[in-house]
Amino acid sequence: MPQFAVVLPAAGKSSRFKLQPRKKPFIELQGRAVWLRAADHFQNRPDVAQTIVVVSPDDLDWFQTEFAHDIKAMRIDVAVGGAERADSVGNALALVKPEIDLIAVHDAARPILATAWIDRVFAAAIRDGAAILATPITSTIKRATAAGKVAETVPRVGLWAAQTPQVFRKKLLIDAYAGRGKMEPTDEAQLIESFGHPVTLVEGSPLNIKITADDDFHFADILVARGLGQPSK
Repeated sequence: MPQFAVVLPAAGKSSRFKLQPRKKPFIELQGRAVWLRAADHFQNRPDVAQTIVVVSPDDLDWFQTEFAHDIKAMRIDVAVGGAERADSVGNALALVKPEIDLIAVHDAARPILATAWIDRVFAAAIRDGAAILATPITSTIKRATAAGKVAETVPRVGLWAAQTPQVFRKKLLIDAYAGRGKMEPTDEAQLIESFGHPVTLVEGSPLNIKITADDDFHFADILVARGLGQPSK
């Protein structure tokens, strides 16, 4: 059975999240921190051999004290974040164990997952080397001017919204990060694409939301309260 490492970036600034002074991955969602709810989905999988959480230098001491029990019980490795997301993930890659075959990067602020989605994207990555969860765009898309006016309507045919987990063969991802130069990709798939490797789209769900702003948190709170997105036992 191929072995996976899961990287959970949690080093962002959370500049659009105003509900609490703490960054969004660290606030409680129905009594459990958002990042823990994200990590929970991978804990009981026999194919996941390592979990790495990336936190900013400013949060490191607090994080290791606040979540000391969880870090030990869940065998979490902690990496120090960098200036940008790509720097943070790159730092995590340095901690990946030699026996790992594939690496999954999952936003620490995406607490709602289903085992079936993970199964599908893991299987696609084993087969193709690179795969991400995503959903087809169904809304009409407008490109805006700097003044906030509609510049044009963008055809939505073939457009997908990227999600996580994004999963890659270990060597492919590590080599891509080693050769990225000054590129600052907004997700790992963009970096892999730039090196000419195809990335398979695996349909996820609109429920796999990333908590970015306050409304996202309220929606996630409702979903968890109704028992959705709970990890398999």
